Amino acid sequence: MTEATHSPQRESTHEALMDLFIGHDNLPGSPGARRFIGADHGGLPISLFLVDEGPGFGPRLHRHPYPELFILHAGQAEFTVDDTVLVATAGDVLIAPAGAAHRFTNSGSGQLRMTAIHTAPEMDTEWLEPDGEREHAATSEPTNGTPC
Repeated sequence: MTEATHSPQRESTHEALMDLFIGHDNLPGSPGARRFIGADHGGLPISLFLVDEGPGFGPRLHRHPYPELFILHAGQAEFTVDDTVLVATAGDVLIAPAGAAHRFTNSGSGQLRMTAIHTAPEMDTEWLEPDGEREHAATSEPTNGTPC
């Protein structure tokens, strides 16, 4: 039986890999809408929200200058993208094109678990409804709500 040895090179590789792991509790935002900003992690070209919210949750109408992808893992959501309204469920993928006014609401009876991918290293959101018109999760920008 060979005893494992720890070389300085192996330890530095391990440390580098640990820099690539981010526990969800270390992401900013609220427990229901955690935020990952690519620019804060080596300039990655995407940012995202990890959504885990109850019935009725949804951000105000907004748009971005880049496309946004929504991947539903559990639950059901009603999406509005410009003038189109549709319902998505677990396993569905929805794309809001660049510049499209969009929002979603957890229209199911259970938790909505979803990843909202912003195709940019930093989030850029134009709000199209006044604050307070829709329920939203608390973020570091409490007057703006949580864009997705």
